[in-house]
Amino acid sequence: MTTATLAASRRPGLWRRLLQPLVSPEVFDFWAGLVRPGWSWDRPLGRIVARQEAAHEAVTLLIQPNRHWQGFAPGQHLNVGVQVDGRWVQRSYSLSGIPRRDGRIAITVRRVEGGVVSEYLTRRARVGEVLTLGPAFGEMTWPTRATTERVEQAPWLFLAAGSGITPLMSLVRAWAEADMPTGLTLVYWARTRAEFCFADELRELAMRNGRFKVHFVLTREPQLRDNELQGRLSEARLASLVPDLSERQVYACGPSGFVDTARRVAGSARAFQAEAFTPPALTTVAPLTGTVAVHLALSQRTLEVPAGQSLLTALEAQGLRPAFGCRIGVCRTCVCPKQDGSTQDMNTGDMHHGHDSALRLCVSRPASDITLNL
Repeated sequence: MTTATLAASRRPGLWRRLLQPLVSPEVFDFWAGLVRPGWSWDRPLGRIVARQEAAHEAVTLLIQPNRHWQGFAPGQHLNVGVQVDGRWVQRSYSLSGIPRRDGRIAITVRRVEGGVVSEYLTRRARVGEVLTLGPAFGEMTWPTRATTERVEQAPWLFLAAGSGITPLMSLVRAWAEADMPTGLTLVYWARTRAEFCFADELRELAMRNGRFKVHFVLTREPQLRDNELQGRLSEARLASLVPDLSERQVYACGPSGFVDTARRVAGSARAFQAEAFTPPALTTVAPLTGTVAVHLALSQRTLEVPAGQSLLTALEAQGLRPAFGCRIGVCRTCVCPKQDGSTQDMNTGDMHHGHDSALRLCVSRPASDITLNL
């Protein structure tokens, strides 16, 4: 083999172009996976290389992605797919670590009662198992270099509840890696002490660096220990912990009710951004009742579904298995074109009529008979 030929053979994708007429990607993935778990034609896959208990009913999985996965920014999420009882299912999880030289990534998963994927990852998944990985997504990341000077002048405030700590922990670690260029306060809520993730690491970080402060707040713990507080998020609580709120840039993450409260009580902050991992309740929009006809154009089926349910939930109840990830309208895995009809956005209450090329099944409910490209 000549030097030129050897160099060409090392170009990314060249060997795939040479093999493509001879073997299908599915066949290649099957045999390559037997030789070395995690190899694939072009699918992003990750192999679990370590697992560690993070808290009660929560584990941190260290994953080695293959070269097809494109990386992430601290604060982002990804869809993780697992094979459970012979069927591939996926859910969205936050990355709790920071980018590493070896390319490994970490997710911290809390078991959810009745959650197929969380149940599997926290109790059944083992080192060596291969998962599918979706591209990283999410906008609650550190600002770009163009705004670094502004960022360094303003202190930050993180508000986390429950599993909302995971993307914020990634950001805390990234900020620590950058030698804490500005002040950062984290206020972290959980029901019980046993549910706190990363507690020892956060306390140690606060002891080492005076620019970082952490407050642990409990809602169902009868007795408190040193440096613990009790109660829910409120204006009075926030004012006592962060008297300079008006100077802070705020990131909040948790259930939708927590995020809504945070948005209200932190209204005087310099800047505010939030992500919720549960869909909001539509309290200001009239409920939709009755049933509607959903025509599936590709499969030529017509289904009667409740008007008040999300299309994803309604289709699943009829035995269909549309692709999905986060179920809260963020990852866009469930996007499906709508040919005609009216739907309502369950996050905002907005109505959408006629053609919609980017309908999100998980946060859209039908308001009339509709036709989907399924």
